[in-house]
Order: sequence, then C-alpha cells, then structure tokens
Amino acid sequence: MQPLKLPEFDYQTEGNKIFCLIRKKWVVITPEEWVRQHFINLLVAHLGYPKGLFKLEQTMAYFKNQKRSDILVLDREGQVFLLVECKAPSVKLDQKVMGQLATYNKVLDAKYLAITNGMTHFIWQKEEAGFQQIRDFPFYES
Repeated sequence: MQPLKLPEFDYQTEGNKIFCLIRKKWVVITPEEWVRQHFINLLVAHLGYPKGLFKLEQTMAYFKNQKRSDILVLDREGQVFLLVECKAPSVKLDQKVMGQLATYNKVLDAKYLAITNGMTHFIWQKEEAGFQQIRDFPFYES
C-alpha cells in the first residue's frame, strides 16, 4: 500500500488483511481501509481519542436508504463528536464527497466533520452559523 500523509504506526498484517484495533479483528486491506486505519491511529495515538468511543461503519437510515459512516467518535455523553469519511488515496475530495458527509451528518449531527483520502484532509467545526473549516484536528475533549 502507498505511503500516506498521516503518521506511521506499527500495524499488523496477515496476507491481504490488517488488524483493526477498534473492531479487534482482521479486515481486508482495501485502499479505503488503509486510510481508515491510519486515520484511527492519528486520532488515538496522537490526539487522545478513546478507542472505546469509536464506531466504525455505523449503519444509519436516511429516508428509505441505508448508509454507513466510516468513522464516528462519540463524546462521553454518547453524542457524535466527530464524523469522518475516508476515501482511497486515488479518490479526489470533491463536492460529491462533501455532499456524502453532509448527508450523513443530517442524521448524526456531529460537532466536527472531516474527509480524508490519506493524502489530503479537511475538517470543519460546527458553529452557530453552520460549519467553519478549521486548520487542525482537535484533541479529544474529555
């Protein structure tokens, strides 16, 4: 898999699988999963996000459609703190990806939204007037 613009970490692989520390199981390494595992490492090892507050590939209903978010991190009260949409490094982070994230957030109502393809990352913080893009990913608020 290609190097990403995310911190390196000691991951475990076995054939075409990588061990997910959140799900505590082996999952197939797709390009998107490669990005997800690196982003999880950023959040846990570098920004203090508790592993127990993650939900990966969470199913939600949007009208009559079933959707799945890539990474959700809850706050201590069980509300959505951060919603992250991961894409493969080859996928451009465009208006379509932002629309996907916005659609998920209509259901989830996160405090922070982020998209990443492992090479480029964008994050927004919820404010009174809507979401504002911010420069740095927040440390987890305990």
